[in-house]
Amino acid sequence: MNSTKMRIFSILTLIASFGLTACGSIESAAQDDCTSIGWQIGSKGYQDCYKARVYERKLDYSLPPGDKPSISPI
Repeated sequence: MNSTKMRIFSILTLIASFGLTACGSIESAAQDDCTSIGWQIGSKGYQDCYKARVYERKLDYSLPPGDKPSISPI
């Protein structure tokens, strides 16, 4: 590979890694939700909140019944 292609490839790799780092996960978002409203990690209320938030977020990101995933053109 020549140096121009290497530079473009390394810039794209860097941008992709920053983009994926910002995504987070369902679990970390649920933890943030529960701690932001005042629950202490490890308490009974926190555990209930965390389980409910994870369940809600999984429902939000799941496909509707009968819907088939399609191939992304990207």
